[in-house]
Parts: sequence; structure tokens; C-alpha cells
Amino acid sequence: MDGSIQAVVAAILSFFLVSLILSFIILLCKSTKKPTRPNPPQTLSVTRTRPAPNPPDFSTCDSAAFDPSLNRLDMAELAAATKNFSSDLIIGDGSFGYVYKATMSNRVTVAIKKLDPNAFQGLREFRAEMETLGKLRHENIVKILGFCSSGLDRVLIYEFIERGSLDQWLYDEDHENSGGRLPLSWDTRKKIVSGIANGLAYLHGLDTPIIHRDIKASNVLLDKDFEPHIADFGLARQVQEAHSHVSTQVAGTMGYMPPEYREGNTAATFMADVYSFGILMIEIATQNRPNWPMRFEGKDVGLVEWARQMVAQNRQMEMVYQKIPKEGLTKDEVKQYFGIACMCTDELSKERPAMSEVVELLDQIST
Repeated sequence: MDGSIQAVVAAILSFFLVSLILSFIILLCKSTKKPTRPNPPQTLSVTRTRPAPNPPDFSTCDSAAFDPSLNRLDMAELAAATKNFSSDLIIGDGSFGYVYKATMSNRVTVAIKKLDPNAFQGLREFRAEMETLGKLRHENIVKILGFCSSGLDRVLIYEFIERGSLDQWLYDEDHENSGGRLPLSWDTRKKIVSGIANGLAYLHGLDTPIIHRDIKASNVLLDKDFEPHIADFGLARQVQEAHSHVSTQVAGTMGYMPPEYREGNTAATFMADVYSFGILMIEIATQNRPNWPMRFEGKDVGLVEWARQMVAQNRQMEMVYQKIPKEGLTKDEVKQYFGIACMCTDELSKERPAMSEVVELLDQIST
């Protein structure tokens, strides 16, 4: 029995001795181990809202200016103008990126759009497309003043349009200085519609036509005189392919997309732009969002079906947004207006008018 106890005690002592030796070895290894190098500083992304410890190297920036107002254009200048793309300067969230209000070093105020890295193809294709879009000059098309590309960071510089988007003016009536603002008058809405039509007709009539593919209220900007400017060409990037109408993906925004998309026909066509424009016409006059259901005779229907049913029942005056001042509002004019909108939103694309014809029809309202 005594021998057994001695064996147990010896085993316990051996265990503690081995543990002590192992602990000593571990401590010795830690004390002699070389310290690990700190992580290298992260490369600055232009979407950061505060500067990184070490600024990135912008020396490889590829840029081009399409307007003499930009006498200097590089990523460092753009980062400075936007305070490192601070969220405080965001004025819009368009397709493929945020839009910032910025003042350049020469005191010119511009709108700067930082594109999503996946928005475009390779640098060569991006540059070719931007140079084509940079040549567009029309009073109803937002001017692209230049671009800058560094690595995956790609930035567009637009002219700054004072009053913001049409979407804001339709639905955000309390936006301006929290004091509210009056709804757009009927004449102003007609002016906006006519300007958009002229801008689209210009794009469609170019030697190498451009199909916008995302006409909607938030992609129309209003200047100080409420003249509209079509913006955001993020989905119109296949400029050279527009002539053959080749496209392999659905493009556009729910509520504005043509019915042929439901049948799998995703080709970029002029008539798809015409349909979206027709939807926008109805939206501007009724102030109803295209992707929201409308109530008609106890059922929920889409905006186009609702409009057709109302026109069929000769109820066009009831369709007009109730807060629009009645000055300048006549029944004949309203009927003509919705008649054009219904033509543009015809279920059959071949029955829709070309934008050049739409411009003529709008010019004939109440003449």
C-alpha cells in the first residue's frame, strides 16, 4: 500500500515538473521571437470620408477635359474639391454611383460622380465612351465636362444644375429650406416635358445614335429657369453598338421599362426610350410614381392601364395632380397631352412614335 502511494506522489511531481519546464520553454520562445511588422497602410479609396494616414499615389491618373472651364483635372484635385468625397457633399445617388457638389480650384462649381468600380469595362472602352459623350452639346443634355481614372477609381465631372432633380420637385415639396415650395405649374410641366423630348430626339438623331435606356424623373435635372437636362448615361455606355441595338441585359428602372422586356426582348431600342418617356409624361402630370399601383374601380392596376382606362372614359381632367394651379389649364390641352402619352406607351413598340414626331406633337398642343 505504501509503495502505491509513493508511486502516485512521484507521478504527480513528475507532471508538475514537466509542465514547469514546458512553460519556461514557451516564455523563452516568446521573448526571443522577432516582432511582427505592422500592417501596411491601406490604399485610399475616393469613397472614404476622411483621409488615410498616407495619401495614395495619383501619378497614374488618366484624364481628359472636354470644357475649357477645367484647366486642371486629376484625382488629387477632385479629392480636394470633394473633401475626400465627403458624404456631406452628396447631392444625388444616380445609377452606378454617388454625385457630389464640388468647387474646383478655379472656383467653378461642378457635379462630380464617383462611379462604382464595376460600372464600366476596361479603361480603353471607358475612355472612348467618355470622349463620345463629352462631345454632346444640347441645351437639354447635361454636359460631361471631363473624366478622371486612377486604377479602379473612375470619376465623371458634369456641369452643376442648380435646382436638382425633377423627382425632388415632384415629390419633395418640403425640401427647400424647410419652408416648402409650390407645386410646379402646368405650363412649367409642359416646358419640362418638351425639353426632355427635344433632348431624346437629339440623342436618337445623332450619326451614331445614343439610346439612354434609363429615362426617369430622377435622371432629369432642372436649371434655374426650370429647363430640363437629361443626365446619367450610365446605362447608355454601349454607344457604338446603339446602331445595331445590341444588348444582352435588362436595363432601366421598374415602372419605366417597356412591356417587351417581360417577353425577354432586352434589346436597346429607340422605342424603349419612347415608352419610358411616355411613362414620365404621365408621372409629371399626375404626380403618381410609376412603380406604385393605382386604384381603378376597386382594383389595383398599373399606371399605364389606369391612364388608358381614364382616357377611355374621358376623365383626363381628373388625372391631373390636384395641387397644380388651374391657371393655364384647359381641357383640350390636357386631352392632347394624355393622348400623346398613351401613344408613347403603346403595348406594341412598332406603334409608338419616334421622338422627333413626339416633339412635333407636343409643339402642336393648343396651337
